[in-house]
Amino acid sequence: MAAPDAQSIRSGNRRALAKAITLTESSLSAHRRQAQDLLEELLPHTGNSIRIGISGVPGVGKSTFIESFGQLLLAAGHRVAVLAVDPSSPVAGGSIMGDKTRMEQLSREEHVFIRPTPSGGTLGGVAQKTRETMLLCEAAGYDVIIVETVGVGQSEFQVAGMVDFFMLLMLPGGGDELQGIKKGIVELADALVINKSDGEGEGIAASTQTQYQSAFSLLRNESHWTTVVMRCSALAKTGLDEVWETIQSYVTSTRASGFFDHQRSTQNRQWMQQLVQTLLLQRLQESKAVAAALPKLEAEVEAQHMTPYNAARRVIELLDKG
Repeated sequence: MAAPDAQSIRSGNRRALAKAITLTESSLSAHRRQAQDLLEELLPHTGNSIRIGISGVPGVGKSTFIESFGQLLLAAGHRVAVLAVDPSSPVAGGSIMGDKTRMEQLSREEHVFIRPTPSGGTLGGVAQKTRETMLLCEAAGYDVIIVETVGVGQSEFQVAGMVDFFMLLMLPGGGDELQGIKKGIVELADALVINKSDGEGEGIAASTQTQYQSAFSLLRNESHWTTVVMRCSALAKTGLDEVWETIQSYVTSTRASGFFDHQRSTQNRQWMQQLVQTLLLQRLQESKAVAAALPKLEAEVEAQHMTPYNAARRVIELLDKG
């Protein structure tokens, strides 16, 4: 596969962008080298977007929210890329989000680019692919990047580690969920947005908002930002302006304090550290010497003739020799 021209991507050529993303997703080493060369050439033209992570349990209305929110951003003159971290079925391998079919209006817009990233069951791999796709979209001129994920636990931490602003969508009537809020998840969220605040659900949503605000007030918060609890209706398109204003306020204040740039630098360093681990594991799996010695070492450990540590050290020694 020939790598697309960097200038074609910078000019906003959607086909070139799609081709570049396919290149980064390839598992072939030749394609990976081409993709990294292309990314390095485009690197000076990246980083000029607001990166927003959106998570929430299935049924909370993420796709409806992103469709309505995306229309708001388009009306304000922004170019929007939606990158969906799409968990794949471990049985059939099929993906479950299907964003282009669920965001019909948004997917037809000229200044919107929607791309799912099926995980194949490996969240770390998705984090790398999504980060690289994000850089390509920035180079192509998209100034708001939305990373969507199903709220299933570890994916939230992965996405929060690659965006500027992380938002959790919640359902009205979630008061009982207060017992289940874990400090880690609360620390991840820059905003908690209660969706479906319309019709009969409006009063319930208001009550839920109060409950969450009361719960958060008991938590000691020494961070750069206090988690905001908001309500909206993606269906009725109410409260979305306030959500965008909150995000802009966050960006303005964190840029002024220096936290915005510091967070991005920290994310880049952590990304590199994750890649070192990934590449070492890949090298381990590809080593013929390790593959030949592993069954015997495992048998020695199982029979308690060797400690797991010494067996692991032997594997590393074989890798070093290789």
